[in-house]
Parts: sequence; C-alpha cells; structure tokens
Amino acid sequence: MDRRAIGVFDSGMGGLTVLHECLVTLPHEDFVYLGDGARLPYGPRPLDEVRRFAREIAGFLERAGVKLVVAACNTATAAALPDLQRELSVPVVGVLAPEAHAAVLATRNRRVGLLATEATVASGRYADLVGTLDAGVEVTSVACPLLVPLIEGDDPFGEETTAAVREYAAPLKEVGVDTVILGCTHYPLVRPIFQRVFGRGVTLVFSAEETAREVAETLVRKGIENDGGREGRYRFLTTGDPELFREMGRRFLQLPIEAAEHVEVAALEAAA
Repeated sequence: MDRRAIGVFDSGMGGLTVLHECLVTLPHEDFVYLGDGARLPYGPRPLDEVRRFAREIAGFLERAGVKLVVAACNTATAAALPDLQRELSVPVVGVLAPEAHAAVLATRNRRVGLLATEATVASGRYADLVGTLDAGVEVTSVACPLLVPLIEGDDPFGEETTAAVREYAAPLKEVGVDTVILGCTHYPLVRPIFQRVFGRGVTLVFSAEETAREVAETLVRKGIENDGGREGRYRFLTTGDPELFREMGRRFLQLPIEAAEHVEVAALEAAA
C-alpha cells in the first residue's frame, strides 16, 4: 500500500477531463493537479519551450512526493514524454499512446484524422505511434488554433465554435476518415459539436478512459496502489488565478472544486 498522491498536470484546465476519468477509475487514490495557467496556451509555443515547461512541472510534482505523474496535456506529452520518463524516478504516463492505440483499433478503412494544437501536430508523434501499431493506417492531421480559446470562452457551444469545428473537419471529411482523434484535452468538452459535424459514421477517440486504465495498470504493476477501501482526496494547484481556475475548472472536471492554491512560476523553474 502506497499512500502517496498521483500528480497530474496540464497547461491549464483541459487535463481536468483526464483527471475526471482517473477519479472515477481510481476513487481510492489521492491526486494533486497542477494547471500552468500563467503560461497557457502551450499549443502555439515551440516544442523546446513546451518541453522545458513540462520538465519543470514534472520535477516540481516529483519533489512534492507524488508516486506517479500523468502528463494530461497532449502538447506536453508530444514534446516531452521520453525526457520525463528518462529523468524522473517515478513512472510517467502520457495521453498520446492510448489515443493512437484506440484509433488503430477503431478504424475500419485505415484512414484516421487528428485534430490537435499546432505544437502537437508539428511534433508528428501521433503519426509515429499509429505507424508503429499499423504501418498501413494513413493519418491526416489538422492544427486547430481557434478551439482552445473558444472552449475556454464564455460560450463554448456557440456558433463560433461550431463554425471552427466545421472548418477544421473539412479536410478530414474530404479524405474520408472514419476515425478522428480529438488530440487535445479541451476538445471532449464540446464533443457533441464534433459528432454533429462528422456524423455517427465517424468514431471520435479521446484518451481519458484509456489513460486512466493505463494509470491503474501501472500502479498494480509497480506495486504502488493505495488501499482500495478508502475514499481518495484531490487538490488543485495553479500558476494562474485560483478563483478563475476554481470557477472554470468545474466545467471540465464536472465535480466540485472547493479551492485552488497558487504556485509561482519561479517555484516550477527551480525544480527543473
């Protein structure tokens, strides 16, 4: 039995959709979530910069005593997962591999679409992962710079969001994909819009459930799971505005957020 918490991080609040599934799958575990609100969004940033941010946050969480780190950010996973796994003494789980695996299993015509941030698309990591699993699957990638600001805005289900989804979906529909990876943790919040635009004939893939399952399997494999008979706790840290995080975070977590603690960026930089 290992009473240490599991650390989860993202550039902001999108990773709370992953945390939600972890809380449901592992209700007996404790979690600490860190959202880097002061430096979001990560998507338009160079990969080297995102890699540095991810290393700082993961190092901070490791120093805080977590037993496993979840990179609940597609951009950070694409930029930094191998580095984190090499450098940290605790296991690190990302969100890309579970999505790639699910997409390969789901596709019938071997044409998969990817909608993600600019940095995630530029990394080419999804195509590499899918190709490793099935070299015959063709991946068409589209960067979606407008979606994160719209989803975090006042009207995530408004016409502006629908119009942006239609624009980004068009190249994927043109090549006839039957499976689409929602390659950003924000996107599932407006999943009904994606499904409406693509139709029921297209399978939408999002990794939260698969990632939570991988976390559970890793805990068992490493022998570091907590007592299954207890109810776990969770706490929140942010480099941004704690009150904004608390209010908007509930939209993504779909559970209460009583409070969020502020962390200075300098504290993260010192942990790298």
